Amino acid sequence: MGVRARRNTVVCLLLLLVGQNAFGGRDTFSAEPLYTYSVVAVFNHDSQAFTQGLFFDQGMLYEGTGLFGHSSLRRTTLNGEVLQRRLLPNHFFGEGITLFQNRIIQLTWRSRTGLIWDRDTLALVGSFTYPTEGWGVTTDGRHIIMSDGSSSLFFLDPSSFQLIKKLQVYGNTGPVTRLNELEFIYDEIWANIWKDNRIVRINPETGKITGWLDMSELADPFVRVNKENVLNGIAYDKEKDRIFVTGKRWPQLFQIEVSKTIPRFSSEGD
Repeated sequence: MGVRARRNTVVCLLLLLVGQNAFGGRDTFSAEPLYTYSVVAVFNHDSQAFTQGLFFDQGMLYEGTGLFGHSSLRRTTLNGEVLQRRLLPNHFFGEGITLFQNRIIQLTWRSRTGLIWDRDTLALVGSFTYPTEGWGVTTDGRHIIMSDGSSSLFFLDPSSFQLIKKLQVYGNTGPVTRLNELEFIYDEIWANIWKDNRIVRINPETGKITGWLDMSELADPFVRVNKENVLNGIAYDKEKDRIFVTGKRWPQLFQIEVSKTIPRFSSEGD
């Protein structure tokens, strides 16, 4: 084999190794865009809140927290003051939350039970069941969209909570698993990945990944304190086009501005 042929073989092998990926590990790269961000504001956040779900509505943050015996639904100011809180029964481990019309939908982990709360009073007004674990939840305005820690997203009818469709999330290197907290932003589904410092952006029609947002710089200091203090919590203020992120037991909530994309296989000087 000549020198040029050997060089081409090495290059091909390197590209294959770079592109291989079990589910999107930090040390792998695929061809999807990598978005950059900047922190534009920092707010207080309850460092005892085991954040499982987050959304923004009418100037208020709503947060769902987890852990058996400590799970709750909260209405807070943007700067972390808890204005109202409802505790879940001790046998529930609270998970993701979302708002559909004037109802807050909250999932629970392994109880296969969703809770329905009145947005204005935080009174419990109903419940429903589902056949999987409950992790994250959001809405596109037509469906309730939930995750269960796999690579699947489940689109439910918001009235009957019956399954409408199941969507497989995938990128150029295959399925992406451990999908966790969800938020619908810019006509995409944004998802935390459990124990990964990145947010993945997903086409809600096809399930294909449209890009990644690496939040390692924010998350690493909290995870070093406690490995369970992972990035988990995305909220979007549609009226003012503001994106907020936080994590489990983080003492801060960050407003971020997502900027440009970085081509994955760019070379120096491009």
